[in-house]
Amino acid sequence: MINIDKILNTAIERDASDVHLIAGIKPILRIKRDLIELENFDVILEDDMMDVYDYFVRGNVDKDEVFKKNKRLDASFEFADIRLRVNISLSNDLPVVVLRLIKNELPRYEDLGVPDIVRRMMNQPQGLILVTGKTNSGKTTTLNALINQINENQNKKILTLENPVEYKHKCKKSIIVQKEVGVGRDCLDFSSGVKNSLREDCDILVIGEIRDKETMEAAIETAESGHLVIGTLHTKSCAETIDRMINFYEVRDQQTIKYLLSSLLKLVISQRLLKGRDGNLVLVPEVMVVDNIVAGIIRKEKISVSEIEDAIQSSSEKGSISLVNSIAELFTEDRITLEQAKSQIEEKNIEMLNRIIMQLKIKKEK
Repeated sequence: MINIDKILNTAIERDASDVHLIAGIKPILRIKRDLIELENFDVILEDDMMDVYDYFVRGNVDKDEVFKKNKRLDASFEFADIRLRVNISLSNDLPVVVLRLIKNELPRYEDLGVPDIVRRMMNQPQGLILVTGKTNSGKTTTLNALINQINENQNKKILTLENPVEYKHKCKKSIIVQKEVGVGRDCLDFSSGVKNSLREDCDILVIGEIRDKETMEAAIETAESGHLVIGTLHTKSCAETIDRMINFYEVRDQQTIKYLLSSLLKLVISQRLLKGRDGNLVLVPEVMVVDNIVAGIIRKEKISVSEIEDAIQSSSEKGSISLVNSIAELFTEDRITLEQAKSQIEEKNIEMLNRIIMQLKIKKEK
């Protein structure tokens, strides 16, 4: 019989970020981006996976119904004072389980490598701020670090909508209300949760994921009504984020939404995680402060990715940070290799990367 407690304790001891439980192989841990097989454990059997399912669902009828209907389930779970994000899906009619371990200690933005301009922008009285990146780029960690920063320094009411709730916050200078999204939870979906926030007298609304037009529309309406809205999107760059938001809408509505975004959008941070020279993960941020130049580009009939990238590159004095600059900085600090640096940017930007690296080295020598 599979010993789930032993697997989880081993994952905690080895500081794993994820646990993979799949029939036919031994339990797998992800440690600093590497997949590590637990050699001292038995191969997981088909019957074991049914036990794993029962362990995490715990007879909860709502969760069981959601899984049977959607063939997937996202839920939170507590084990030995550690919070887990649980994802259960199907493969060959058997449950496949992936667990994300959430550290108890709330992250500080200073420790993550998030640029200080991001913290300063959290003082905006209203508008839209987006934290973006691909899966496993650390968006949730950054988002919660920023929530914690606001909680410690501002007197606000913060309402969060998450699926599931990962970090549990305690009220400090701010009031924090955390809601879990999903069937049988605090609210049915993100869009209805966002709409109801207008009646909940919150100052800051945090949306765990903007994944459809309805949620985007509700977020924009909330920002328009005088709130600060902070959300996440699965996009790989600041320019792609703008494009994705506009493409939520029909062509006939896009010009209207461009004008709204140009006035409401305040900041986009797009981030990546690389395994550094020392084996630890390194945050690679791209930051776009939406000034008059960027707002003007957003309002144009045709959005130009290269124009947005050029605007970020030339607005460093306002706090914007281009991906190329971030990569060059990390290389000159000897935190990543040159091969890693070049692999993160397009071929057309290699010459710019070399030029910025040279400038940074000269500056360092002075």
